[in-house]
Amino acid sequence: MALVELKKDLTEASADVRSYLENSEEYLELKVFKVLMQFLVSSLHTGLVSLGAIFMLFFLSIGVALALCEALDSYYLGFIMVGGFYVLITIVIYMFRKKFNGPILRKFSTLYFDEP
Repeated sequence: MALVELKKDLTEASADVRSYLENSEEYLELKVFKVLMQFLVSSLHTGLVSLGAIFMLFFLSIGVALALCEALDSYYLGFIMVGGFYVLITIVIYMFRKKFNGPILRKFSTLYFDEP
């Protein structure tokens, strides 16, 4: 009688473990889907805003360069100054690139670990 009960308990435990593993697998699939979709949507928003900013910066740069050309009476000097400004900005960003890692990691970790 004790062996029958033990066998019944082990069968139930086995079924519970199997159910738990199936549910855990489904949960992980949903979690991965959620994280991937959040990443995709965030990337899409970032890409669209970046594209708009690039167009704005492009036209603004041309306008500033043309204004400098007119003010300095040198067609090339205005564009060279604007180009030099962008080279300077690029060097500064390159020098401080490691300071950008922390905020980027925190942003993506909140996407993965925080539950809305």
